[in-house]
Amino acid sequence: MPNTQISILETSNPSIVKFEANSFLTQYESFEFNNIDEAKASPLAQQLFYLPFVKKIYISSNFIAIERYDIVQWKEVQEEVAKQIKDYIDSGATIVETTNAAKKTPVTVYAESTPNPAVIKFVVNKKIVPTLFEFSSVDEAKASPFASELFHFPFVKNVFIDANYVSITKHDDTPWDDITATLRAFITSYIETGKAIVLAHTPEFQKSTEAHKEAYFDSLNDTSKEIVNILNEYVKPAVASDGGNIEFQSYNENTKVVKVILQGACSGCPSSTVTLKNGIETMLKEMLKGKVSSVEAING
Repeated sequence: MPNTQISILETSNPSIVKFEANSFLTQYESFEFNNIDEAKASPLAQQLFYLPFVKKIYISSNFIAIERYDIVQWKEVQEEVAKQIKDYIDSGATIVETTNAAKKTPVTVYAESTPNPAVIKFVVNKKIVPTLFEFSSVDEAKASPFASELFHFPFVKNVFIDANYVSITKHDDTPWDDITATLRAFITSYIETGKAIVLAHTPEFQKSTEAHKEAYFDSLNDTSKEIVNILNEYVKPAVASDGGNIEFQSYNENTKVVKVILQGACSGCPSSTVTLKNGIETMLKEMLKGKVSSVEAING
């Protein structure tokens, strides 16, 4: 039987709480309902609107956000709401009926070069995953039917998937001119079918949830938390535009050595390994004076 886990997450707005599920609720579509009449396409939202304190409901890929009226505090009712959502999902009933929904935006995919000559970034005009995933082989890609099918192309070496793009690393013996159009057509066709990019209830997906990431962050020491925050604010946005990612791996309090993992287009890039290592090292040394001696960059 299904056993959905619901995590209760506060937001910056005290009137709104997120109920995050460990499974996909929609195919990366988002829906907002302001009242029970608007929620005709969602039996779950209609059920929740019968609660007198529910003001607005937002359903996204793997969470439901609810805005409340001020007649109650969330601490008084959030556990019961979480149970109601869990029981509904476990029943297998429809969450959002999209058959008669408004026409979907056609899927378009375009290819971008990256600083890494072995990697091309395929950008999609919609969100395809809630967070990043990387697979280096067909065996690693069991959680992702999408990546598994990409590995059936003999020239695909690595698949990196983030919010609205896919970075593909090729083997050296095949020129991009011979395969870019083929990959672009496959990615477009696959996403248009609405099939899952990454399967729910897999360890890879569980690690992507906000609850898991918050638990991991809370387990770090203070300096590691500072490093993660710096990477998130100053480094990741820049490398994401080039189809890559920098992931914190570890910090040694004795040697003051920071290890980061280069992913996607950053991994194995002749220029980025040195440039990013030196750039991150300089930044961390400047912002965390006396706490960082060096940075080691590891290819993912």
